Amino acid sequence: MPYQEISATVTDKQMQTVKDALTAIETALPFLISLTDQERKKLRKTGPERLPFVQGAGVAAQDNPDILPKTFDADGFENAVALFSAMTEINTIVSQLSSKIDDTRLAVGVEALSGASDVYNYVKAAATKTPGLKPVADQLGQLFQKAVATRRANQKVQAAAKTAK
Repeated sequence: MPYQEISATVTDKQMQTVKDALTAIETALPFLISLTDQERKKLRKTGPERLPFVQGAGVAAQDNPDILPKTFDADGFENAVALFSAMTEINTIVSQLSSKIDDTRLAVGVEALSGASDVYNYVKAAATKTPGLKPVADQLGQLFQKAVATRRANQKVQAAAKTAK
């Protein structure tokens, strides 16, 4: 679907509904964890492309329990396979939603930034003729420059992080 300007609002009630739904998801999954960057680097990569291999090994373990050593925790493995499968499905759904939210935020942000730039230019032009607008123009100019500086700093940090990987 081609991009169109978005004309919508999020009411306080809708925002609370979204927050409550997200809280409900976290409550429903009390075992969720947060890993540090260092912890993530130490773990094997287990993207969705690994799911068929893991599920296949799970079937092989269930169908052939006699080949597994007694020290192998077959029940723990079966639980891990089921949880990995469920978390992969949930992650896919959440990633799709996150992508839509981010795309919408980006598109609306461009619209808002364009309007803000127009207002800033109008304020700057009017500040030469309208008493009291110069401080507003100065403040908007400072806020714009601060945003540009923050964006550049974040880009440098992201570039350094990519180089370090």
